Amino acid sequence: MNKTVGIIGLGIMGGAIARNLIDRGWHVVGFDIAPARCAELAQENVTIAADIIQLAREAPVIMTSLPSPAAAEDVAHIIANSVAQPRIVVELSTLSLADKLRFHDILKRAGHIALDCPLSGTGAQAKVRDLVVYASGDSAAISNCMGLFADFAKQSADLGRFGNGSRMKFVANHLVAINNVATAEAMLLAERAGLDPKMVVEMIGPGAGGSRMFQMRAPMMVEGVYEPATMKVSTWKKDMAIIAEFADDVGCATPLFELTQPVYREAMAMGLGDQDTASVFEVLKKTVVKSPKSGVQEQK
Repeated sequence: MNKTVGIIGLGIMGGAIARNLIDRGWHVVGFDIAPARCAELAQENVTIAADIIQLAREAPVIMTSLPSPAAAEDVAHIIANSVAQPRIVVELSTLSLADKLRFHDILKRAGHIALDCPLSGTGAQAKVRDLVVYASGDSAAISNCMGLFADFAKQSADLGRFGNGSRMKFVANHLVAINNVATAEAMLLAERAGLDPKMVVEMIGPGAGGSRMFQMRAPMMVEGVYEPATMKVSTWKKDMAIIAEFADDVGCATPLFELTQPVYREAMAMGLGDQDTASVFEVLKKTVVKSPKSGVQEQK
């Protein structure tokens, strides 16, 4: 097996994946538009390409972890025009189905194979290989990439036709949105009940009411420290818009998901866009509550 892989986008996720692959004997060729990210990864034995064209020519398999549909489309065009040899291009980002299909079609016309493989997990989880790869598209290409996935994720699966990976990711992120706000509400309830917040984290997390989001985000809420972010509120707002569009397209009501949206909007209004989504705890702390004795509404 050729253990050379290209990674375009060396941010929170791409950078963590690159480090794990280096640790497991891969030759990683990386590129990012931010020079600081390239310099940081170069110190950890990632070979930094001068541009995407050079990366595409050196790596038979390319993974993309990108911040926007425009970036994904630009990268697809550059790869399509830069190399004659067929490449497998594994798209890891959270984008709409229309954007993923545009990415696929640009590369297909140039003879390349695009896979839709979004990830379940945060940047913190990526550091410890606690990710799940939702792979979809060409089955032979996915099979070829399973060894690669195993070296930066704990689980992966071939979900069938291109786009099913994103569909699965939207379902997962729907739950993340709800569980994150539910965690904040539960921690606020515990705080106002006078419970030791650290004991709440210790005892609730492993129990029936716990969740992965509770285990990850409740400790941040206890400390009131939301940086460095494993998922920025500003990025999450983009992901939530994609989920809402997807739910509308399939005709599915999502009342609990919709109830969380004002909380994230208020987090943005409070200037928390660059902080971790656990910061929704600060939003709920400002909410109007009932007096436990009189029932009169008072501002907390």
